[in-house]
Amino acid sequence: MIERYSLSEMSKIWQDEFKFKSMLDIEIFALEALAKKKQVPQDAVRRIRRKARFNIREIKKIEEKTQHDVVAFINNVAQYVGSDAKYLHMGLTSSDILDTTLGIQLKEASNILIRDLTDLLTSLYKKAKKYKDMACIGRTHGVHAEPVTFGLKLALWHEETRRNIKRMKDAALAVSVGKISGAVGTYSNIDPQVEAYICKKAGLKPAPISTQVVQRDVYAQYMATLAIVGASLEKFALEIRHLQRTEVLEAEEPFVKGQKGSSAMPHKRNPVICERICGLSRILRGNALASLENIALWHERDISHSSVERVIIPDSTLVLDYMLHKMIEVMEGMAVYPENMLANLVKTKGLIFSQRVLLALMDKGLGRSEAYDLVQRCAMKTWRGPAEFQDNLSQDKDVSKYLSRKELDKIFDLDYYLRNVNKIFQRLGL
Repeated sequence: MIERYSLSEMSKIWQDEFKFKSMLDIEIFALEALAKKKQVPQDAVRRIRRKARFNIREIKKIEEKTQHDVVAFINNVAQYVGSDAKYLHMGLTSSDILDTTLGIQLKEASNILIRDLTDLLTSLYKKAKKYKDMACIGRTHGVHAEPVTFGLKLALWHEETRRNIKRMKDAALAVSVGKISGAVGTYSNIDPQVEAYICKKAGLKPAPISTQVVQRDVYAQYMATLAIVGASLEKFALEIRHLQRTEVLEAEEPFVKGQKGSSAMPHKRNPVICERICGLSRILRGNALASLENIALWHERDISHSSVERVIIPDSTLVLDYMLHKMIEVMEGMAVYPENMLANLVKTKGLIFSQRVLLALMDKGLGRSEAYDLVQRCAMKTWRGPAEFQDNLSQDKDVSKYLSRKELDKIFDLDYYLRNVNKIFQRLGL
């Protein structure tokens, strides 16, 4: 099982130290670009690079007066730079710095999430291979349907996780953008070459066109992707929650030594991790909705999106990072009970073979409707009584006209349902 999860790596990206360090880098990159264009003296850039620093406590104190975080930041850096501070922020607007910083933060956050998803993919791969041939009942509408294997369930999750990795990479690429285009996106006081230089140094690509801000549909796409990944994790967790029910108990999330399931009932082993994952996915969906609301801004920009993003973007990356770690923990420590899977397979006294009986009767020349009615009649009798489905079929005078006991024995063959499992795994590359 993996070590207890720590928020430290992801949380550092959203802390002031990382944010202001990125902002300072962008300011210096801008000076370097301007120096190349001979708009700022090279000596001044060297001095600024050597002296430039910031103090978070001082920035907060200045911001209390200015009520503007970027102005407070620039003023604080200027205190350390001295007379060369006149070159800081030349031709830039606050959103140039903030949105480009956000691009850096999201790129770093995405790298962590993609790594998490890759770790989950590896865990699912191992479990899918291990349980590839372990027969269990498939359920539709929560009711026993036909046999599958537990490995197929996990292979399905593996493929969905693979899709989510692609989605995450696409979304990461979309938000790894910066903009240094000025107050309304026209580059009125800054050359587009400066933007290109800054973005290259920051590992971003320039937004093809912007207003005062990067357009918020970019972030909505990202947030929707986080919500989709979270919904997948909820889907996996919900299945495990059902499989852990006392009446089912085919699989169970880890229950570690010393863990308590209930303050009142010492016997309890509850699927608390999976329930937590299901609950947290709701936060991701809610935040995705808020990001959609941020797309429509007044004209070239208003500030209504800003306060929302300061909450939803860090929170969603932190939440999904946590959810992924917990799901890996569940997968690596999951208890699987093959004997219960087999017991559940036979729980309906053979009713799970009903479709094969239907098709066999149709092969004998019966119409679908007539064959269906015969099989359903025997099936309903099995639901209500103690006899096995196969016995009820063989004792039914209308069914026995078409199917002998030997033919029924052949129909009631579990291996028939699982004969293509290897082909599915091969198609998936597992």
